[in-house]
Amino acid sequence: MLLLLSSQGSGHRPSIFGRWRTGNGNAIVSIKRCGTQACGRIETVLDQAAPKTDVNNPDRALRTRPLVGTQVLSGFAADGDKWRSGRAYDPKSGRSYDARMTIAKDGRLALTGCILFLCKTQYWTRATPVDKR
Repeated sequence: MLLLLSSQGSGHRPSIFGRWRTGNGNAIVSIKRCGTQACGRIETVLDQAAPKTDVNNPDRALRTRPLVGTQVLSGFAADGDKWRSGRAYDPKSGRSYDARMTIAKDGRLALTGCILFLCKTQYWTRATPVDKR
């Protein structure tokens, strides 16, 4: 009974860590700790029509690397319940963005990428065990 009461008042916040289905539903990204920061790699490509390699990377030497395993989130530093000062890489466009992320009130991951002062937020959902690994 004591354990139940103390866990209810703990104010547990949802974590950004885990497996997430991207906003467009094309991939599963696994977000983990990388030292004191957060980073994320493509775990599974769900879009069967998507290229298997990083064909749009601006670095020609990286265009043949497999998308699975590619780091798409890097350098995020904790700031309370937000993660800031990170970089997000979009393999579809081959561009990287200054980014921040947090858990939205509805439990989705809000990932905001910016170029200069223009920002756009994508909402990712937790991947379920039935999502392909």
